[in-house]
Amino acid sequence: MANVLRQLFVDFFSAIVFLAVYAVTGDVLIATGVAIAGSIAQFVHARLTGKKLEFMTYAILAVVVVLGCATLLTSDPRFVLMKPSIGHFAVGLVMLQRGWMLRYLPPIVTDNIPEYANAAGYAWAALMFALGIGNIAIAMTGDIKLWAFYISVVAIGAKIVAFAIQYVVFRVIIARRLRAAATRA
Repeated sequence: MANVLRQLFVDFFSAIVFLAVYAVTGDVLIATGVAIAGSIAQFVHARLTGKKLEFMTYAILAVVVVLGCATLLTSDPRFVLMKPSIGHFAVGLVMLQRGWMLRYLPPIVTDNIPEYANAAGYAWAALMFALGIGNIAIAMTGDIKLWAFYISVVAIGAKIVAFAIQYVVFRVIIARRLRAAATRA
């Protein structure tokens, strides 16, 4: 779990930097410039320390630089606000792969309800696409405070609620299956 959280932090570092700098300065252009610089510094640090760079690292750097520069050149924050949508769509596409979730689940789930894990994987993909579309809708308004609320509260909250629902549903279904198996034995 710690490794997953660390990877999420690395992947969303530029968005976190953007939000933090914007919260302190209230200036989109400064926040965008610092986010671009942070993303480039993160990339350079990884190269200098010999870390293996995945495709996602290159993709994130390209998106941050291209959308960030578009924001700086046009003074239009909507470009940089679109970045989380690209991330949500990319993750959603990966989640469309059948069985992607199975490797993250404990054996009690994979042994008892693998078909539900597959269905949950598709539900997670749908959630990612919905959050990406929601981000686009919010970003197009140009209201950065609303966007910051959406990204930091709504998007994260939706994932927490989805995880909690999945946890409860899986526990209930597994408990029923184990009780049914015990009564047959």
